[in-house]
Amino acid sequence: MISTRKVLIIDTSILCVWLKVPNMTACVSNSGTWDFERVNSKIQEELENKTTFVLPLATIIETGNHISQANGDVFGLAQRFCELLRKTANEETPWSAFSRQDELWTKEKLLELADDWAEPASRKISIGDFTIKNVASLYHQMGENVEILTGDHGLKTLEAEVKLTPRRRKK
Repeated sequence: MISTRKVLIIDTSILCVWLKVPNMTACVSNSGTWDFERVNSKIQEELENKTTFVLPLATIIETGNHISQANGDVFGLAQRFCELLRKTANEETPWSAFSRQDELWTKEKLLELADDWAEPASRKISIGDFTIKNVASLYHQMGENVEILTGDHGLKTLEAEVKLTPRRRKK
């Protein structure tokens, strides 16, 4: 039996709560309210379970935008966020290097995104959420056990589409 590792795809809604971005300190989903205590507890549980954490490009951009528009100690908040980016870039455990997502941004994949996103957009699925689903699909296709950690019900429902896609066997 091949053992798969767990990969946690972290969405903007959860990352903003975890970083305590002003006016984004809680989000509500079908599974209840995600406040700092709940998010931090989940993160700590996943750390203990040796889960790999992934920040999709959409999460990085959206979180950075929220931080820059926040009130209060924006500089300190930005520094904490930048530290996560450094850990991600350097593949410091538990963070996965962003470079694994580079194949999603090739000319071919951008054209595929252009061909595929209009229908989900008509269902109110943002392009950010759609690309986060694509990141989850990439890791799933690599044979990983994937969870999208989000307070966004719409994005969480996309997780089911990821798990319906057949996996490739790990070599």
